[in-house]
Amino acid sequence: MDAAHPLDPSRRSFIAKTAAAAAGAALAGRGGAAEAADRQGGRSRGPHQGLEEATIAELQAQMESGQLSARRLTSAYLQRIRQLDRRGPRLNSILTINPRALEIAELRDAERKAGKARGPLHGIPIVLKDNIDTLDRMHSTAGSLALVDSKPPRDATVARKLRRAGAIILGKTNLSEWANFRSTQSASGWSGVAGQTRNPYVLDRNPCGSSSGSGTAVSANLAAASLGTETDGSIVCPSSATGVVGIKPTVGLTSRAGVVPISHSQDTVGPMCRTVADAAVVLGALTGVDPRDPATRASRSHRHRDYRQFLDPQGLHGARIGVARNLTGFSPETDEIFEAAVTAIRDAGATVVDPANLDSAAELDASGAEFEVLLYEFKADIRRYLATRSAGSPRTLADLIRFNEANAGHELRWFGQEIFELAQAKGPLTDPAYRQALRTGRRLARDEGLDKVLGEHNLDAIVAPTGSPAWPTDLVNGDHFLGGSSSVAAVAGYPLISVPAGFAFGLPVGITFMGAAFAEPTLIRLASGFEAATAIRRAPDYEPTLPY
Repeated sequence: MDAAHPLDPSRRSFIAKTAAAAAGAALAGRGGAAEAADRQGGRSRGPHQGLEEATIAELQAQMESGQLSARRLTSAYLQRIRQLDRRGPRLNSILTINPRALEIAELRDAERKAGKARGPLHGIPIVLKDNIDTLDRMHSTAGSLALVDSKPPRDATVARKLRRAGAIILGKTNLSEWANFRSTQSASGWSGVAGQTRNPYVLDRNPCGSSSGSGTAVSANLAAASLGTETDGSIVCPSSATGVVGIKPTVGLTSRAGVVPISHSQDTVGPMCRTVADAAVVLGALTGVDPRDPATRASRSHRHRDYRQFLDPQGLHGARIGVARNLTGFSPETDEIFEAAVTAIRDAGATVVDPANLDSAAELDASGAEFEVLLYEFKADIRRYLATRSAGSPRTLADLIRFNEANAGHELRWFGQEIFELAQAKGPLTDPAYRQALRTGRRLARDEGLDKVLGEHNLDAIVAPTGSPAWPTDLVNGDHFLGGSSSVAAVAGYPLISVPAGFAFGLPVGITFMGAAFAEPTLIRLASGFEAATAIRRAPDYEPTLPY
């Protein structure tokens, strides 16, 4: 169910008009018979079914051969957005469309014709989570009505890098408002600006958060790739729930400059795609030292411009993989899928060390150190970010709290802002309580966590189920979250890759590969090997519900 607000009619009218105009000739001539042909078994598969599951490499090959142009590709994705996101199953994953998308596509086509293609992302449409700034006619809102009327001063660094790589920023995706850091009772995928994002496999199921729209959009083939952000689970959880590959990079491998923050010690930006290869392509375009984000200095000797070199269909052969048994048990269905995945890893030639438990995870959770750090850092980091926005924008967390109170009928309709209020009560980052929590978290997550277990067993990676099958969306009571495996790596600032591992009642479940700092090359090799050995991913069917 979507939550309405006064901006919905104008926003949806703008998006519908933009999509219709942008699709142009691609929409012409598609009558009732053509749309009827897009339906299989009563489930809308959308127009341009040839786009379904097309990889970035395949799209590039077609554009290089002249079979496809960036403009035609962009038009086709816009038509799928119109039918699947705005009509049909109404996925509600796209918050706004770039009104210049077709114009930009034509420029990329002209460059290609002149022999000036910029690389593997040239002419490829990509959508960005709407907490990533773009200086254009699109919103940059973090899903909050408080930021609808303000503008960032420039593109986020990752957005600028994608443009320079020749990608077409097709639009912005819906998300859990403020990246799910507003209320303890929130429903993932809901924002005040756009309402509730749906899971494309079963529409009344939750897409998980907070990069919910980014997962749903790429899973439904509404774009070739997407960007999400993660503080703890917000890339890998929606990747698992919507059946896609998500890379949560090491903190500092990709810049957070121009990204609405939660925590400078944990936030990171990464790709969400349908294949490991596609995610590797996008990741390479995002890396590099950025003066606007001091954390990226640590990546200077660790970043790569092209992660495709690490793809290997035999990538599990000879690897040593640990099994974090203490990060299982979310549900019987999850455990069954995970057991099959571990067997597949072993059958693909890996040495499986079972168990290789992250024993410090329970102490980390019980300590409360992570949440304490996030509360302190959010208050400080959001103030620093808001100072960059245009005049009239809120400037502090206190301003945001007051805005929500003044607009409670829309912003606080389903759940409150308890986390905002807890963060507002915190002091500065010089407080001893903050510094102690930061030390405790890093000790338990790094020294006594991932670094210890990886070293003791000489492991290339540790695996665990990413999460459980998606739960029914419940705006009244909030998320019915059964568990996840992202927290130790989140607090450590270390990388994760979630890959589809199986289905339960038609709902995807992922497996997470976790490793040491800047171990993305190793994790990509292992994840691509697992993907090649299992081939789990399949396009969604947009079932309306599951029988109870």
